Amino acid sequence: MMTEGFTIRSTTAADWREIRELRLEMLRDTPLAFGETFDVALAHDEAEWTMRGARGTTEHSIVVVAIAPSGRWIGTMAGYIPDEATGPLLVGVYVAPDYRGGAAGVTDALLSRIEGWALTESGRLTLHVHEHNDRARAAYEHRGFAATGVTAPYDLDPTTRELEMVKQLTAQRA
Repeated sequence: MMTEGFTIRSTTAADWREIRELRLEMLRDTPLAFGETFDVALAHDEAEWTMRGARGTTEHSIVVVAIAPSGRWIGTMAGYIPDEATGPLLVGVYVAPDYRGGAAGVTDALLSRIEGWALTESGRLTLHVHEHNDRARAAYEHRGFAATGVTAPYDLDPTTRELEMVKQLTAQRA
């Protein structure tokens, strides 16, 4: 899918190098937004990154990336089904700082692809956001997600919490 100034597509196993570089960028930029540290990610081998890339074409999961005309990977989002009760779960959300904000359109384009996938699985999309990640929480609220009141300890620091947010999805009319 080509949008204004960038392309959105699913990842493949062959994308492992770009996936690795973007993940390391994500962890440097916003370490509390992810359930893995930079050092752990840095230690992964090619097989791990290849497996992560293949998730873009795996049944009941999705990984999409936004790519600038220069070839630079500028954003990503993923979804999978951890269990039937949770349904589609949005994970791995990242947009490069110079592409953030509604005017750039990257977040909305990526989220639109994830929501389209989630609609094939369920009528809702769930996510977990760190209680101190105010920028992300505001972005999710702006896009129709609402806090459920459910929280869980953050894996990397159990003294802090992750907040559950859910968006009820409806089919878009053409």
